[in-house]
Amino acid sequence: MTDEAARAWEAAPVSRRAALVALTGATAFAGFFSCGHPDENGKPSAPTTRANPRAGLAFEPADGAKDVIPSSATKIVATGGTLVQAHLISDDGKVVEGKLGQDGTSFETSAPLEFSRKYFFTGQSKAPDGTPEPFLSSFATLVPKQVAEVNVNIGDGQPVGVAAPIILRFSAPIKNKAAIEHRLKVSCEPATEGSWAWLPDAVGEQAHWRSKEYFEPGTKVHLEVPLFAEDFGDGVYCGTETLTSDFTIARHQLVKCFVPSHRMQVYRGDAVIMDFPCSYGEGNETRNTTRTGIHVVTEKYADFYMSNPPYYTNAHERYAVRISNNGEFIHANPNTIGDQGSTNVSNGCVNLSTENAQQYFGTALYGDPVEVTGTSVQLSPSDGEIYDWTYDWETWRGMSALG
Repeated sequence: MTDEAARAWEAAPVSRRAALVALTGATAFAGFFSCGHPDENGKPSAPTTRANPRAGLAFEPADGAKDVIPSSATKIVATGGTLVQAHLISDDGKVVEGKLGQDGTSFETSAPLEFSRKYFFTGQSKAPDGTPEPFLSSFATLVPKQVAEVNVNIGDGQPVGVAAPIILRFSAPIKNKAAIEHRLKVSCEPATEGSWAWLPDAVGEQAHWRSKEYFEPGTKVHLEVPLFAEDFGDGVYCGTETLTSDFTIARHQLVKCFVPSHRMQVYRGDAVIMDFPCSYGEGNETRNTTRTGIHVVTEKYADFYMSNPPYYTNAHERYAVRISNNGEFIHANPNTIGDQGSTNVSNGCVNLSTENAQQYFGTALYGDPVEVTGTSVQLSPSDGEIYDWTYDWETWRGMSALG
């Protein structure tokens, strides 16, 4: 045991030591404690071990190691004897899951470590002649400047539309984008060409994976994000354990909105399954012009309160399907029934009758494309989160950190 480990043990309060015994079982530490002697206050002193135990223990990380990455392998190998008991315990008393090898010559943990912690290997080995040898070894994990998190927009088993991008949201800026992107894995069945692109975020970063063309219906997608403890750069490290998501592309549903026609068509494959009169944005100002471009359905609400001061506040709308974050929805608006099919009068949304809006609402899925044409204002980054399809394929690929 190093002098540092001994000092750490001495500094640990009696209650912590008692907690460790309770957590791991008194028998696991019987040999460990027996090697120390009570001080004048009756506390166990720091355990002692052989400088070079005859069991030939090799610790990984090594005794006294610092700035250990939490994803590092943590194990003990006995080259001259066997391990009887072994544990890895953090300085807050948590026991890291692990197990001994069947032949007793190894111990390895199976759970990730935490940042900014000190860890102790403790237990008992047996020398070749059968002599018991307690051991203690310590190391400290990295103390990062910031621990960042990452989440994904599509959950396991979620059916999505053919234009759905995969979106990873990071809670901090990422300097090492190329290294991080290289670790991201997307696989599709059937094989589907796609690429990551990095997009701005108000807080951290966003990475979007988009297919070159709309997905084929029924495509199975597997995402793996193995970024735990990866270096994002500038002292920022990932604190999220490996993320995965397995989902399937649903039917091919596409909404076409040619604004001058005052109608909205819903296609299922090549067939038109709905053709409704509607009213689009009035278009006399930029703010109330329905944006031209490929929108993507992101969410829907049977009841929704919309505000756009000073034009309206807390307007109760029914069957609202969001298609951009600038406030564009496809929704019911009984107040414009007389205009639907003939005049565009809305503030940018697609207005339908209540009956027609309800019918469409029941079919809409996250990731469905809504293709709007015929206006002078293009969908752009200023309109919200998903504007992925406004880029041509070569431009999109150029937004990858991998070139």
